[in-house]
Amino acid sequence: MTDAVPDGEALGTLLRHVLDVLDGDVAAVYTEQGVADYRPRFSPPLRVLVADGPLPIRDLARRVGVTHSAASQTVAQMARAGLVELTPGADARQRLVHLSARGRELLPLVEAEWAATTAALRQLDDELPAPLADVLHAVLAAVRRRPLRRRIADAGLPSPPGR
Repeated sequence: MTDAVPDGEALGTLLRHVLDVLDGDVAAVYTEQGVADYRPRFSPPLRVLVADGPLPIRDLARRVGVTHSAASQTVAQMARAGLVELTPGADARQRLVHLSARGRELLPLVEAEWAATTAALRQLDDELPAPLADVLHAVLAAVRRRPLRRRIADAGLPSPPGR
């Protein structure tokens, strides 16, 4: 990971950089624990499957709060890592996601990491002007009220020709 920080006006790049730094540190924890093929993005679906049992990918996506496409990609990676298994669902289009034996075996580590990361983020929040999650939720609420594309248009971007 580079120490370079993106330009403050390149907000998307800055957000991705912050996420890369945070995820990179969590991934390093798993590597240090001898589980180099585990990705931080696996924890939310894994925890949902523990709580709710086997689910279709669409329901898993909804519970985790990601798109069906993102959940499908993550589930495919989790299956390659041996964390989940897929079985046919109620119809030919549906696949049910189940925890595998390896997924269940890693649960104590995943839960311990989740708790430690939550505590570490609380400590990080103490160093910030406002809790990070609160700021991110406020951003989401604001762009749901008035989407960024509308704000861009209102800021003076000319309409496309012919409109």
